[in-house]
Amino acid sequence: MKVTVHTAKTQLSKLIEAALRGEEVVIARGKDPVVRLVPVEKPKFAFGLLEGEVATIPDFLEPMDEDDLRAWEGR
Repeated sequence: MKVTVHTAKTQLSKLIEAALRGEEVVIARGKDPVVRLVPVEKPKFAFGLLEGEVATIPDFLEPMDEDDLRAWEGR
């Protein structure tokens, strides 16, 4: 489906639904197509994916002990 910018402004909700259904929605300035409206893909990342497989995560807000601090400072 190809629509003008003016139509896109007034019918945005309907155009979004059409794009979500898989229709190709192209917005044109006059007769020249300028953008395509497409759905955003959902991220495939999931928190906790490696839970139980990764060692403890250091708490970077806790103060370092003296040995770690000397190593960090190169002493």
